[in-house]
Amino acid sequence: MKCPQCHSSQTAKNGDRRGRQCYKCKHCTRQFLESYRQWAYSPQVKQLCIKMYLNGMGLRGIERVSEIDHTTLMNWIRAAGHRLPDAPEAEEIPEVTELDEVQTFIGNKGNKVWIWTAVNHFRPGIVAWTIGDSPKATLRDRSAQTFKSLWHTVRCWQCFFYVTDGCTVYPMFIEAGAHLVSKTYMTRVEGENTRLRHYIARLHRKTLCYSKSLEMLKCSLRLLLHYLNYRVVPLFA
Repeated sequence: MKCPQCHSSQTAKNGDRRGRQCYKCKHCTRQFLESYRQWAYSPQVKQLCIKMYLNGMGLRGIERVSEIDHTTLMNWIRAAGHRLPDAPEAEEIPEVTELDEVQTFIGNKGNKVWIWTAVNHFRPGIVAWTIGDSPKATLRDRSAQTFKSLWHTVRCWQCFFYVTDGCTVYPMFIEAGAHLVSKTYMTRVEGENTRLRHYIARLHRKTLCYSKSLEMLKCSLRLLLHYLNYRVVPLFA
């Protein structure tokens, strides 16, 4: 029996695991099995687990219920999220756009990130968003750097008005004549941001679930926006 890591023949039996013989390499100390079972979950099981994830359950919670390893669940989410655009295609170009941000963190609470969202004032659904951070910059600079990438998309719509909450970042990009500061007219975007926090466990307030990578956060947002718009989870291999 050869070691799968260093291909050494200096191996010895090392007990058994669920009826299958275990071995240990004397050269590199790698432990391995004589044979591995090929696990294959049906697309229905994958979709069910992702639906649980998109309805507020954390990966560890789904693992406890389904008895499927959380790393397997992460791989399914990542695989499905990479196949989707950032947001479903909008039915029309917004004439009035609402802009707002959601603050979260990745890895630890010292590494803050901002999810900046844009919505059509007259239609439900997030039409554009971006995520970014810059740990060495000030709060204002970090927000501006994040919003700048979203503004490249939003300004192409040439909206009549952009409704915001008066954050100091907006006047750096939006002309005064097109800028409407009013919390009263921001119910659409605030409602959409609340749905993000409601449906994804890693965005809940005071939660034990959190993102460990920017990639997983982006995949999660793509999946959620697709799910909220079409109420289905995309099929994937």
